[in-house]
Amino acid sequence: MVKLRTSNSTEQQICNQEYNLAYPDSILYKVQKPARYTGGEVNAIVKDFDATTVRLALCFPDVYEVGMSNLSVPILYDIVNRRPDALAERAYVPWPDMAKAIRDNGLSLLSLENFRPMKDFDVVGFSLGAELAYTTMLEMLNLAQIPAWAADRAEDFPLIVAGGASMFNPEPVADFIDAFFIGDGEDSIIEFIDVYRDWKNGGRKGGKVGLLKRLAAIRGMYVPSFYEVKYKDDGTVASVTQTNAVAPEKIARRIIQTLPPPVTSPPVPYMEAVQDRGVIEISRGCVRGCRFCHAGVVYRPARSRPQQEIIQAADEIIENCGYDEISLLSLSTSDYPGIDDLVGKLAERHQGKHIAISLPSLRVTPGSVALVESLPEKRKSGLTFAPEAASPRLQKVINKVISDEELLATAQAAFDRGWTGLKLYYMLGLPTETLDDLSTMADMLHRIYGLSRGAPGRRPQLRVSLSTFVPKAHTPFQWAAQDDEETITQKQRHLIERVRVKGIRLSWSDAKMSLLEGALSRGDRRLSKVIYGAWKRGSVLDGWTELFSWQRWADAFTEAGLDPAFYARRTRPFAEVFPWSHIESGVTEGFLIREYRRALAGEASGDCHDAPCQACGLQELIDECAASLTHRISAGASSQPPPSAI
Repeated sequence: MVKLRTSNSTEQQICNQEYNLAYPDSILYKVQKPARYTGGEVNAIVKDFDATTVRLALCFPDVYEVGMSNLSVPILYDIVNRRPDALAERAYVPWPDMAKAIRDNGLSLLSLENFRPMKDFDVVGFSLGAELAYTTMLEMLNLAQIPAWAADRAEDFPLIVAGGASMFNPEPVADFIDAFFIGDGEDSIIEFIDVYRDWKNGGRKGGKVGLLKRLAAIRGMYVPSFYEVKYKDDGTVASVTQTNAVAPEKIARRIIQTLPPPVTSPPVPYMEAVQDRGVIEISRGCVRGCRFCHAGVVYRPARSRPQQEIIQAADEIIENCGYDEISLLSLSTSDYPGIDDLVGKLAERHQGKHIAISLPSLRVTPGSVALVESLPEKRKSGLTFAPEAASPRLQKVINKVISDEELLATAQAAFDRGWTGLKLYYMLGLPTETLDDLSTMADMLHRIYGLSRGAPGRRPQLRVSLSTFVPKAHTPFQWAAQDDEETITQKQRHLIERVRVKGIRLSWSDAKMSLLEGALSRGDRRLSKVIYGAWKRGSVLDGWTELFSWQRWADAFTEAGLDPAFYARRTRPFAEVFPWSHIESGVTEGFLIREYRRALAGEASGDCHDAPCQACGLQELIDECAASLTHRISAGASSQPPPSAI
């Protein structure tokens, strides 16, 4: 819920006054949710387009209400627009009805600030956090009248760049993108603008190739056209080598050791967003070390924001945006140092103001329930936790150990305090998983639901979401195979047969969608033809179940002569060269191999929170990690050799 307020800032022009709609009323009257396309939000920043040197379009490949809930675009939007020599404007993909109207009327995709066509910008950047967004990116380029293939774009087209979590394997979209941001973008975007400005003001010396050479020198920037990929006869990668002397052999992930100040004046949508609240990133990274988790690797190490900075940010967001709810964002909110004290201070500070505080990503502990109970304006509809695996054996495999006692105590605490629902996230198809592991899960679900009999009021419901495991690059399971559809179906039936209680509701992810994600997440450059072929057949917004069509993708794979199972359902040997072998996350391959071997042996490794430093590789890059490892060695805490010795 939002109470709209205007900003008093005199340093920037705020678009909260009357403005002219760029798309004609004759179109907007006919499409769903026209507010997606009208702009003019409170806190939107509108600069003089023609007088600004470097002009960036920040594109999010999903619809407006989803993109406005994402934090990556507001962070870059704020950083870029603070510069007098640069501007950033936003664009989101239109819903199919609006996309058709744009094409039928000979129009182009426009930004939401100055309503300029995308092709008028110097740079068009995409935030790609998920593989299923790739066809949507192509849809946005097509609506912008910009060629999809980098090789087809002449000098007068914008530079196309991309970043985000899924870009730690950028190869499936490498033929579409001119340059990638690998890792944290807050610092690299500043260097990027400096380089682009100097190149532009210097007469564009060397043309586009000259610019790309300069960009390749920035740490964390990857220029794919400067690398050649060769393949073996069996279809695996033989090598990835530089074709230009300025290109580094390895692209090192950019890591900021101290989080920059949070965004406190983001644009406020006039329509309801998916996450309709103010957001403060209280920490980045996670200490837990779950072996399936991609974010746990590519966002390492855990970096926490000072408590006072969070409190001040909450005050400013409420004042600048009018939100009545603040979300404290983190991969593991429970692990923020002093989270109880922080929540207590926020609750006290905003007492009587009807300000709610939400805490996503809580650990499975009774303390998490108590923490939620302490929140002001709490709404007791449901709590969500993610055990991921039920049997002690499988928990050790994935390095996420939650005892039966802890899970049951958490559920009991929730039911005793009057919570009417509990949602649990589990995964199907984890490496080494057996039907016995799933029987253990079924037994646990019955035990949890049995605790709800004594709950006050109506009996709570238990919802269980089961997603299919997808192996990800840069994780210990990057060598593992994904279960085939027949095996997943067998496991689903096994659970259905053992969970026949009205109060327990099971739901599944789409097996075909999981296969596609698995293929794209560990794919190579040849998949660009598949992605393009799927888009040409009508694939867009593939993350939306009502729009997803496996047949389009199957036809595209067939046309390209490629098999998705080759990428998703094949166990990889340690000697295989990965398509992403030239991209460095900061976590060494030796550490990942060690963790994978421990997983197969059913051994847990602990984590950075309560165990000695695991020497994952970040000790070479991060001062705090280096100090932790030094302490471990001096204390003789472990005889385990570092990964480099394996």
